[in-house]
Order: sequence, then structure tokens, then C-alpha cells
Amino acid sequence: MKNAMLAAAAVLTLAAPAAAQTTYDPVWQPEPYSTVRHPEWSKDAVLYQINTRQFTPEGTFRAAERELPRLKALGVNVLWLMPIHPIGAKNRKGTLGSPYSVRDYYDVNPEFGTKADFRHFVDAAHAAGFHVILDWVANHTAWDNRLVTEHPDWYEKDWKGDFRPTPWWDWSDIVDLDWLQPGVRKHVGEAMEMWVRDYGVDGFRADVAGYVPLDFWEKERARLEAIRPVFMLAEWKSSELTRKAFDAVYAWEWHHIVKDIAKGKSDPSALYGYYAENESAWPRQAMRLTYIENHDSNAWEGTQYENFGDALPAMTALAFTGEGLPMVHNGQEACNAKRLEFFEKDPIDWSQANGCTLGPLIRDLVAFRRANPALANGQWGGRMSQVVTDQPKQVFAWTRQTDGNRVVGIFNLSAAPVTATLSDAHAAGQYRAFRTGEAVTLTPGQTLTLAPWEYRLMSAAAVR
Repeated sequence: MKNAMLAAAAVLTLAAPAAAQTTYDPVWQPEPYSTVRHPEWSKDAVLYQINTRQFTPEGTFRAAERELPRLKALGVNVLWLMPIHPIGAKNRKGTLGSPYSVRDYYDVNPEFGTKADFRHFVDAAHAAGFHVILDWVANHTAWDNRLVTEHPDWYEKDWKGDFRPTPWWDWSDIVDLDWLQPGVRKHVGEAMEMWVRDYGVDGFRADVAGYVPLDFWEKERARLEAIRPVFMLAEWKSSELTRKAFDAVYAWEWHHIVKDIAKGKSDPSALYGYYAENESAWPRQAMRLTYIENHDSNAWEGTQYENFGDALPAMTALAFTGEGLPMVHNGQEACNAKRLEFFEKDPIDWSQANGCTLGPLIRDLVAFRRANPALANGQWGGRMSQVVTDQPKQVFAWTRQTDGNRVVGIFNLSAAPVTATLSDAHAAGQYRAFRTGEAVTLTPGQTLTLAPWEYRLMSAAAVR
């Protein structure tokens, strides 16, 4: 009897369904792709880079402050100041030297004014609704930074045991810090905290950020956030930097691809790889800086006209409406057509703004971004989705959509006219055209004719 009961129990056990699994191996639980908390104000951020030396005839913080109303009217809202620190004299390049040769992280360049002048600039910018970020040079210092004599062990050495600049580059006016030294991290990190805590700085643009260990940036981000929310932009290209440390990184590939397209060396299909990687290999929250020009490209690669020619308006429109964090380099809005000297005084000629159409275009693009939630930065905006046409070697078309708002961009990124047919219903709908507000209807199979470098932007539904 006992054996029969045991046999019956075994049958019942085998027949019973397996219990539902309610727990999982923690090893395989996904972690957050990014833990960076963007400050709310970065949702609509449009950066404006200021080279204090060249921005005004005086080249001072006080003079730059007088330009705030004009920048407000342009629509930019985050002011990125190139390094404000005293510049090294030893091995200096040119008469005035490079702002990226930092003699003291805790002081300001007397060429620009005093610490009180800088504080006044930041306070005035905040009162006008701007945020201010500083260019931060952590990789290296000037040869005559006091750390060289006080802490020579904080620097990397060459094969002879001498101080050395960054290898391979022609940066003879600087010497590299050794980031294995805890003292380096403390000195540089505490300086960053001072500018945020005592002067109200809203974040940093990190020069050659990838040359500095990632764990420093991650730890320093947390220390800065303990003071108040900050925005961090890395001059680098790596998705890892956007997981814990940086809100945004450079879109170097984008910049070089659109230059090649403008010069006829490539066609719009070259952008497919960039946008595919942007969607698949990066955190959804990550922002990537799409820029036509910055201080480096202007000085060493060519002006916006040398690099883009007739394609300049179209590429500017793409930078402001495609996925990316847009930026204006001082002088672009005035049609600046010269390479600004890097080591000398060379003020921007603002009289060029008379009759310049680029400034009004930038102003209208900023307003268009702000009116359409789909064009917001980071996780707030809509992903770009390809609109297929029968002319992919000339036409680059896309949609972005979120919160009931939709934007369509159709760009002829070539120097020849084109007639293209919409291959499907992806972009079909009723829209209003950028700038004119004219009603536009798109239908499957519709044919569009665009002049060389012509683009059409249109939006529909919810606006804010």
C-alpha cells in the first residue's frame, strides 16, 4: 500500500505544471544605459561659442556682456566660453598665446578682466536667461604653471625623463599631466568645483576629454552634481562618456561627412552610417554636437564658406533640425568669412552682419526648434526616421515625431537640381512650411523638384 501511494504521488508530481518563474538571475538584469541626468534647461539648449579675445574689439568680459541682448535676440541660450585662465608665457606661441595653455586653473586671464568682471558676466547672463559653461583643459598645463615646480611628479615625462607635450601633436606650448597621480585629480577637480560653487558656472566643455581617464570625469560629475545640476560636453567621440559623465559629445563624423558632401566628395548616403550608429550604439539620452564651425575648424580647416560654399544654408538647417545638439561659433551669424588668428588679437568684423542672411536663418531655425517638441535634444526629441525616395544619391529625407508633433525634412544635398519621388506613405500628411507657414500636403508617390542645395522643412500638429 505504501509503495502504491508513493507511486501515485510521483505521477501527480510529474504531471503538475512547473511553477511560474518569478525571479531572474541578477547577472542578466539590464542596467541603465545611461545614468546622466540632463538639467531640464538643456532640453532646448542651443550653444554659442565665445572666443573672448576675438568676440569684441576690447576682448574683455565686460565688452562681451554688452552683446548679451543681441545673442538673446538670436535665440541661443547656452554660452560656451573658451578657456578664461591665465596663459603661459614659457614656450608661448605667437604674441598672446593659446587659451589652451593654462597657467592657473583658479584664476582668470588679465587680458579678459578680473574675477569680479567674470562673475559680473555670469550674473548678467543668468539674469538674461542664459546658462554659461567653461572650456576646461584637464589634459595639460602651461610650462610655467606653478604645478611644474611644486609637483614635478604630477607630469608625464619623455624617454629622457623630461617634461613633454602631448605626444605626436604640435602642442609645444604645453606639458601633459599624469592622471595616475591622485594630487592631479584633486587639484583639477576642486578647481572645477570652485567655478561652479563660487561663480555660478553651469558646466564645462572638456577639451580632448578622451585623453583624461573616464573614471575622473564620472567621479567629478557626481561631485559637481552635489553642488547643483551641471551640463557637460566632451570634445570626444565615445558612447561610454555619455553613460555617467557627459550630457553630450562631439559629432565629429557628422561634421566631416557634411563637409565632404558639400565639396562633392560624397553624397547623402554617407550619412546613413552615422545615423544608424547614433540610433543603435548610443544611449537614447546622449546628445551629439552637430556643428558647422568651431574655433578649431575655423582656424585650421577653413571658414564656413571655404568648407561649405553654396551648401552652407542647407547644412546649417540640417544641423539645427536633424538629431543633434546645435551650436553657433561666434561670427557665423554675421557671415564671418575669415580664419580668426589663434595666437594673436584678431577681432570679428561685425559690420559683415549688414545684409547677412545667415543670422536671420539661424534665428528662425532656433525658433522652429523651440516650436516643435520633435526637435528637442536628447531623450526629449524624436528619433530620425528615413523617408525613402528614388534619388538617394541626392536627396536626404527624414521625419522626427514625438508628443503628437511631426517634422519632415527633405534636403537636396547636391549641386545639381533633382526631381524625386516619395517611395511610400511614411511622410504623408498635412504640414506647414518652415518660415512661410504655407500649407503643404505630402502623399505617397508624390514628385518633388528641388534646386541645388534646396531644402524643405515642414511641421504638423502640436506646438508648444
